[in-house]
Amino acid sequence: MHSNPFEGRQSSTRGVNHEDRRHLRHRLIGSKTVAILRQGGHEVVAASPKSGVNSITGEGLKEAVAGAQVVIDLANSPSFEDKAVLEFFETSGRNLLAAEAAAGVRHHVALSIVGTDRTPDNGYFRAKVAQEKLIETSGIPYTIIRATQFLEFLGGIAAESTDGNMVRLSPGLFQPIAAEDVAPIVAEVALAAPRNGIVEIAGPERAPFNEIVARYLKAVGDPREVVSDPEARYFGGRVEERSLVPLGEARLGRIGLDEWFRRSQARA
Repeated sequence: MHSNPFEGRQSSTRGVNHEDRRHLRHRLIGSKTVAILRQGGHEVVAASPKSGVNSITGEGLKEAVAGAQVVIDLANSPSFEDKAVLEFFETSGRNLLAAEAAAGVRHHVALSIVGTDRTPDNGYFRAKVAQEKLIETSGIPYTIIRATQFLEFLGGIAAESTDGNMVRLSPGLFQPIAAEDVAPIVAEVALAAPRNGIVEIAGPERAPFNEIVARYLKAVGDPREVVSDPEARYFGGRVEERSLVPLGEARLGRIGLDEWFRRSQARA
């Protein structure tokens, strides 16, 4: 789909994904989740535009969700312009949920973002809130997994926040999670009973945003200086002290920044 659902029957799961740095977020999780579910003996259909399934036009949707008990929606917009991203999540969400309702899907799982409802000036977050509302009012049993930002995107965040040879970032709290920690939780949630609510997940370390990115740049040998700037925007949104971290109970991953960096270097 213009997204990548995965569906599932107790032994069948389907999923939805797209491209760009934030897309990569979903493709990273999609491929890892599919592998985990297949290793567990579950039948998985990974649906995407490449496989002829498009959640925007509806092409291939009916066939993709036929017989599925679970659908994991990892859809992501090809554009991050405010209006386009809102239109994407509303259209994709409506089409996918309608196909699921017709097919009798018993559990809709969606990946969202911690703090979506606390950063109203971030257009992408507003679109994710709209997506969550569609899911909550669909009548299909669901679980929404809100994750903090991925460690895999620290380099991209630094690039977005670069001003000359300085990187300007908010000192608001940040708690990034490794994709390797997210996928097993997505798989586990998909196979469990629907929560009809939200599960929040985050990394094991919480520190000011600027400090975490400074540690990352130092580790990769990047000479740019990180400056703490309370006015610095994050993808257009203002960052308050706790707007990007869980406020209540959250499941924590086990891979911190140093361990994640060690593993990514070993794979390189």
